[in-house]
Amino acid sequence: MIIYGKQIVLYVLDNHPNLIEEVFLSKEIDKKLFSRFARLDKKIHKVDNQKAQALAKGGNHQGFFLKLEQFDYSPIKDIKKLNLILILDGVTDVGNIGAIARTAYSLGIEGLVASNIKTINNSGIVRTSSGALLDLPFTVHPRSADLASELIDSGFTLIGATMDGIDLKKYGKLEKTDKVAIFLGSEGEGISPKVAKKLDLKVSIGMEHEFDSLNVSVAAGILIYNLTK
Repeated sequence: MIIYGKQIVLYVLDNHPNLIEEVFLSKEIDKKLFSRFARLDKKIHKVDNQKAQALAKGGNHQGFFLKLEQFDYSPIKDIKKLNLILILDGVTDVGNIGAIARTAYSLGIEGLVASNIKTINNSGIVRTSSGALLDLPFTVHPRSADLASELIDSGFTLIGATMDGIDLKKYGKLEKTDKVAIFLGSEGEGISPKVAKKLDLKVSIGMEHEFDSLNVSVAAGILIYNLTK
């Protein structure tokens, strides 16, 4: 798995050096920083701009690349042992998933599941999460309705963000001992109807003006913060 960009590369170097297999640099860097890469005792490749653009597939790489060990999903059985998890129902945009992972990790979500999708760009979401996905238990589940049923069987209360839900301002805070799964749908479709029927509680974000849509990553931050802080 290739990741690129100075911020995420330095995050991995600081926090997960054991995951690094190879280093690629397309520009000269500070000697002290180069020494840190050298101490990894891994191959360091100097690449030209053409190779760099190919590795980043046209993205803004800033001259920094890492090849990491293959990203492993957390087993769903381990996710079910957690108390507060976030389920993304049909959210597919890599940038949104990465931003949500970053926010979720910062605000105390213990596990994240991308559901109702079959495949996902792992390197993309690791990069757009600024590395948070390497510290947050994460997995993919193909069927959100089946996942909802499994979570109910595991003792979870299901809370979902819907247009017809009660205003968050009218709902109290979750306790740390509560076993809760928060469901968030895509901007276009929202939570799937089969999942909506299984929810124990529907909540919504009250809007001051006649504007009924927030970016899903922004909505996730508001939802998590209001339910937990």
